[in-house]
Amino acid sequence: MSGHVKIRAMSPTREAALVARWREVLSCYSDLSCALDRDLQERHGIGMSDFEVLDLLMSADGGKVRMQELGERVYLSQSALSRSVARLEKRGLVTRAMCDQDRRALFVHCTEQGRTLHGEACPTHRALLEDRLGG
Repeated sequence: MSGHVKIRAMSPTREAALVARWREVLSCYSDLSCALDRDLQERHGIGMSDFEVLDLLMSADGGKVRMQELGERVYLSQSALSRSVARLEKRGLVTRAMCDQDRRALFVHCTEQGRTLHGEACPTHRALLEDRLGG
């Protein structure tokens, strides 16, 4: 996270309301992520985190993203992202390649098999989001 948050004194009532809201957000995230993980795994053989990586790739121009940019856009830690990409690559869903112009940069590219799996799993993902967050 860039920058520092200025710490301000707040009333006990305001503090309690903020903490309650934070716990509500965490609970919603936990419930939804567990449901997504379960449904995606049962129906399509892919976990929520790996689906999110595929989904970000599919939203990119050409299905190809620099690993650093992917890391900035996904909620995973750098090591968890690396493991996710390695799992996807092992299954033939993505490939990794060095950038021709900058040998330090690594691109992740969605394969045809990855596009197919994403196309099959996306309706499951979106339907659960609509069910839980749509209204």
